[in-house]
Amino acid sequence: MSNLSRRSVLGGSVALASAGTLSRPYIANAAAKTVTAWWTQGFVPEEDAAIKHVVAEYEKQSGDKIDLSIIPFGPLGQKIVSALTTGNVPDVMSYDAADLTIVPQNAWNDKLLDLSDIVGKYRSEYNPTVNLDAQYFNNVTKKRGYYIAAYKTACIPFHVWGNLVKEAGYNLADAPNTWDAFWDWFKPMQAKLRDKGHRSFYSLGLQITSTGPADGNNVFYAFVLANGGRKYVTPDGKAHFDDPQVKEAVIKSIEYTTSAYKQGYVPPGVLSWNDADDNNAFHAKTILMDFDGTISTEVALYHDKKAYYDEMVTLGLPLGNDGQAVPAVLGAGGCIMAKGAKNVKAGKQFISYVCDPKIANGYLKQGLGRWLPAMNSIVKNDPFWLDPKDPHRPPYVREGLLGPSIASFYAFNPGIAVANAQQIWGQMQAEVIRNGVTPQDAAEKGFKQIEKILEDYKIVES
Repeated sequence: MSNLSRRSVLGGSVALASAGTLSRPYIANAAAKTVTAWWTQGFVPEEDAAIKHVVAEYEKQSGDKIDLSIIPFGPLGQKIVSALTTGNVPDVMSYDAADLTIVPQNAWNDKLLDLSDIVGKYRSEYNPTVNLDAQYFNNVTKKRGYYIAAYKTACIPFHVWGNLVKEAGYNLADAPNTWDAFWDWFKPMQAKLRDKGHRSFYSLGLQITSTGPADGNNVFYAFVLANGGRKYVTPDGKAHFDDPQVKEAVIKSIEYTTSAYKQGYVPPGVLSWNDADDNNAFHAKTILMDFDGTISTEVALYHDKKAYYDEMVTLGLPLGNDGQAVPAVLGAGGCIMAKGAKNVKAGKQFISYVCDPKIANGYLKQGLGRWLPAMNSIVKNDPFWLDPKDPHRPPYVREGLLGPSIASFYAFNPGIAVANAQQIWGQMQAEVIRNGVTPQDAAEKGFKQIEKILEDYKIVES
């Protein structure tokens, strides 16, 4: 999930007076406890205000104290790794990249608490893909468990400067509806806009990067899916790199992305971009379109009404190159607990409160809808999520929760998370660009590296 909290760019917050009164979940009476909780700093201040509001309401109802630390994205990831290494862990952690960087291996190594008792209360309401995405394999117990109690999710939409498309003499309604053709359609606008004075301007915010942690992998897998590689890794944890369709999908993905770079439609610096750089380039209007997770790109300019309502456009996924629907890749965002937590019962009660549909809905709404709810019923019952007056949330919701979706491959096998951390496909793309390696040879080399990693992660369920 990817495309996460990296900076605060706005001042002020949006009050949601009803957030505390939407629901009063039952909280067991007990002696007061202090629960330590580490939370990812929001991309915008409204998100931080939202979790503080949730905590304040919970403390009133439960009598417990939540010792909340809101920590920037990068430092929080490092802090969690250190805590799990030393065993000095907080009671509750909500980290926006936990599903791809923390949970896969630590669930495998039996370092996390199975939260099935919390998830079980809401299992029937979860989006089926999020439900699958929250389950990871434990190599000690030899079975899968719910190691994330999800209250949010996200997908990857397209972000476009609609006003610049018009300035170039085009109409977004004319954009093709198949994958490669859709990307190609923006290419000629680069020269037209440069001629109009937009210097150092590029059509495509295509993240061919080996820096990470998330965006390069996310973009590459979207291309693989658009090229028919859905069986790359299946829910049983098995990779299918010998499947001709998967091989072809990876080769085509490498070929398209590297060709776009070589043709000059992508900023040359993308090879070393981190997950914030595409957002920065988009906001600086040096790229015409971007493909990046959540609607953080738009929410960052929420208070710039002209940009938010009149200039930026959010689009869902075109069809794949075969004319079939491309599934949105969802992750499971929520809370985790490590073994060694001092207040397990109280921590679970707090997590259960946050995951309650009405509480989660109020929390995410106050955060401007950057994250999608993990439960489809929320968007179906609250008009906020599909409000046609907002130009960005409805296409985001339709892509992520109302259309076809697939769980992230790293949820199926933690070896994929290891491969992602090594940025193997970003490295292979760089070899094609810098060293003239063919896409076919780059694909074979990448497959071999990942297969070697997967040898240590053979999933045999009891």
